[in-house]
Amino acid sequence: MIHLHYHPGNASMAPHILLRELGAAFELLLVDRQRNAHKSPDYLKLNPNGLIPVLQDGDLVLYETAAILLHLADTHPQAELAPALGTPERAQFYKWLIWLTNTLQPALMAYFYPERWVAPGHETGAAEVKTCAEARVVELLEQLEQQLQNTSGPWLLGQRYSAADALAFMLCRWTRGLARPARSRPAIAAYLQRMLERPAVQQTLAAEGLAPPWV
Repeated sequence: MIHLHYHPGNASMAPHILLRELGAAFELLLVDRQRNAHKSPDYLKLNPNGLIPVLQDGDLVLYETAAILLHLADTHPQAELAPALGTPERAQFYKWLIWLTNTLQPALMAYFYPERWVAPGHETGAAEVKTCAEARVVELLEQLEQQLQNTSGPWLLGQRYSAADALAFMLCRWTRGLARPARSRPAIAAYLQRMLERPAVQQTLAAEGLAPPWV
């Protein structure tokens, strides 16, 4: 049995979506952030960084969202949620998955938690970080818009849905409160609507008790 330690709407959403896409048997284990459960001694034994998510697959304990997505895709090859190894398509899959987790997501984290990048109590500095992070997110969303405009199909990599789509959807969803959210761009807006129509996405939103607006 696979166990996913999650909190609604957090970085656990992408693995949650993928597990439902796979039709895998799994159990959700709530990490109550309101009670600071992700900083508890028991949770820190699973992820010493105190971050969500953690996936337990038998004896394997895995954290980092992109690593979890890759593990799930690799251990369920029949679902074809990642292109074949050694192909140009696989290389593009790696590029976009890592771009999402290593470029877009850090910019979003700086926007949501600017105080982490300045000295304690430095409110002016935190405000500057937040402003700069939002501007960076705008630039990065334009890159995503261009990719979706230029691709040959309805998904991030083209015709075939992949694990990268679950991560892209989650991060776009996080922008819904920005002045220029992801949905304000036509190609991304259409893409997000296609994602919302997938049963796995609807099931995830319902299971996590999330209310509209979803994106």
